[in-house]
Amino acid sequence: MLCAFLAGCGSEAAPSYTEQGMDAVAALDYEKALALFQTARENGEEERLLYRGMGLAYLGKTDYEAAIAYLETALRLGDGIVEDLDFDINYYLATAYFKNGQMQEAVGVYDAILGLRPEETDACYLRGCVKLAEGNFDAAQADFNAAIAQEPKNYDRMIRIYMVLEEYGYREAGQVYLQNAMKENEKSISDYDMGRICYYMGDYENARSFLERLKTTTDYGAALYLGRTYEALGDYNYAASIYAGYTEYDQTKAEIYNQLGLCRMQLKEFDAALMAFQTAMNIEGNDMMQTLKFNEAITYEYMGDYKTAASLMNSYLRSYPDDETAKREYEFLQTR
Repeated sequence: MLCAFLAGCGSEAAPSYTEQGMDAVAALDYEKALALFQTARENGEEERLLYRGMGLAYLGKTDYEAAIAYLETALRLGDGIVEDLDFDINYYLATAYFKNGQMQEAVGVYDAILGLRPEETDACYLRGCVKLAEGNFDAAQADFNAAIAQEPKNYDRMIRIYMVLEEYGYREAGQVYLQNAMKENEKSISDYDMGRICYYMGDYENARSFLERLKTTTDYGAALYLGRTYEALGDYNYAASIYAGYTEYDQTKAEIYNQLGLCRMQLKEFDAALMAFQTAMNIEGNDMMQTLKFNEAITYEYMGDYKTAASLMNSYLRSYPDDETAKREYEFLQTR
């Protein structure tokens, strides 16, 4: 008892098993996370939080049925007073329903969120995405319009709306949102936002003009979008120089390294591409591991190292078993 008391004095308490499990989820180590959550349950830690964590781990493992079961359990463990945690769990539950093909259930969750918090623009936007996936364009557009009306200068959301509309075959409708953003906010919009909107509009010359006014050696967004603009213009060498220049200032942005790797791939500089992808994978807390692991495997394939490529793709599929492109790639690699 004395040792335990002394250990607690002058030092922070060790993180709970639930906290450690959430760290493992953030690191995409879902099996470790589940083991930690099980230990948390055996040690009597707060069930609601650990069940939420288990739901997120199964969501990461693409086991959506299990994710739904644990997230629903976490909701049932509430005390009846709706709080921020309930909304948090519901957002994840809606995602699990959507990924599981249960579109109406996902819409129902967003309806419930908006019933209690009408100002939740994220829920409005996400409900629109689900309705679009269902093929209900008019209902989706109504949600998108409502989200934009609440936050008319949220250019990040406008761009996401454009991207989801493009994904489902409504590119022209998506462009209308971007055109309206430029027209209605012409006097207040920044060069950065104007540049990236031009980029998504396919107006690469104007995108370049706006973005080159910014300091790409120290401005992450400017470097990312100006580099992408030069990629779209076919100048991979200059795009790579922009990304590489930014990494001299900041070594914490995985997406910059990923784009640098893609440029090196285009230039057939495969060793340099591999270095870029692997550098990004070593950035703690980055949220691009799936993309980076896939690109790493493809790089080995282009280098002619089919054995390593196949091994990496097999490992990738254990973590992301619903990636149909990766499945086809793995089948091809097994024949080489």
